Amino acid sequence: MSDIFDNIILCKNCGKKMKLLTIEKNGFHLRTVKCENCRNQIIHPEDLKEYEDFQNLKKKSFQVKLRYVGNSYAVSIPREIIDFMNEQEKQMDEMVNLCMEDFGRLSLNFKW
Repeated sequence: MSDIFDNIILCKNCGKKMKLLTIEKNGFHLRTVKCENCRNQIIHPEDLKEYEDFQNLKKKSFQVKLRYVGNSYAVSIPREIIDFMNEQEKQMDEMVNLCMEDFGRLSLNFKW
């Protein structure tokens, strides 16, 4: 299937050819086309949807259980978060980086 961004896109305001660009926003690489003449910009619809899904997931708060397993404690990560991360990465490592950020705050990083 071909992508709409594989074609020449003309600006709706001035009719000039738009330039393909990639912008980064919160770790997401968003494909865009931008008119150099009038600065009109269009973000690829698929990339925009993924970014909006991330923003919606980021707003949620999850209540999870702290369980005692052997000599350690375990916290379950909601399936919704793992599914989103798998969708973005296509392949996720089973190892994660855990660190103490502040009193009462842990950080869990899936990328090293």
